[in-house]
Amino acid sequence: MTTLKKLLSTYNLGNLTLKNRAVVAPMTRISAEMNGNATDRMARYYESYAAGGFGLVITEGTYTDEEYSQGFSFQPGIANVGHVEAWKQVTEAVHAKGGKIIMQIAHTGALSHYPKGTVAPSAVKPIGELSPAFGAEGEYATPKELTLEEIKAIIASMAEAALRAEQAGFDGVEIHAASGYLLDEFLTDFTNLRQDEYGGSTENRVRFVTEVIRAVKEKVSQRFVVGVRISQAKSNHFTHKWANGEEDARIIFGAIGEEKPDYIHTVEYNAHAPAFGDSGSTLAELAKKYGNTTVIANGQLDQPEDAERALEAGSDLISLGKAALANHDWVFKAEKGLPMESALENILGPTPNLKDQELYGYAK
Repeated sequence: MTTLKKLLSTYNLGNLTLKNRAVVAPMTRISAEMNGNATDRMARYYESYAAGGFGLVITEGTYTDEEYSQGFSFQPGIANVGHVEAWKQVTEAVHAKGGKIIMQIAHTGALSHYPKGTVAPSAVKPIGELSPAFGAEGEYATPKELTLEEIKAIIASMAEAALRAEQAGFDGVEIHAASGYLLDEFLTDFTNLRQDEYGGSTENRVRFVTEVIRAVKEKVSQRFVVGVRISQAKSNHFTHKWANGEEDARIIFGAIGEEKPDYIHTVEYNAHAPAFGDSGSTLAELAKKYGNTTVIANGQLDQPEDAERALEAGSDLISLGKAALANHDWVFKAEKGLPMESALENILGPTPNLKDQELYGYAK
């Protein structure tokens, strides 16, 4: 049996001391009230992970303004004072069980399923189709191209949302710059056709992400953790890779690292696989090399032995989606060497209905 020396050890993440290296990954859910308020059911859901031993919980993506950031009906928000008050029951419940909790703040951009119109760096229609699981179907709409003034307004709104998250009792925020959502749309060459300072070269395309990080850090207190989530794959394009390979990784992670976030959270289908081609470094290793900060690795680390191997390879923390969902007590099982439930189907069956989706959510 593999010794889980790193996995079960403590870790200092910014101002936080985590009791182990296991993190609950953000998982899309549709369980808030229609107005975006968090519910008691959500408090019990997140509390159960802290009770199950996880050192850190990251929430589902939470919308940041009442313009275009919302992605789905029944998605939680952090866009007003009412949202702040509603989230307090969640943070208090997690803290009462000895856990730490970070809010993921997100702007869905062109991939929004919410019937209010969409915005993006450029007026490029997303590939793929809307998901009936989130209340919409058919083709994506062509988004409106953001003006420079609107870009600045979104940056400011994400910083204000981070401040509201701190007021709600969260230990930090994770800026969602992955999965094909708005910040990732700026990073991606075929969704960002701009000719100004936010488009063209990789150095320009990462600018929006770095300016959001900077604005957030300037708004919140120094004790508040600020991280950023990065992926190559998108929710509507799972096989996407950065066009210039490791050179893009150097530029993207280097620019992010210069803003000194508390962590970078990398997401790959398989965290152990080379980021580009059949050999070379993983995305987490590249984030560590060029970002010079704490790295959380995500992707098929469901078994404790796989998680330990990722930590031994240089990641500082590991995050779990479906494995955590199937095993809210994953950490306790790892400590005792108990078998894990192997898949979400063990809980829900092969075709979960909308009611089940509302309760359990899905990793994105």
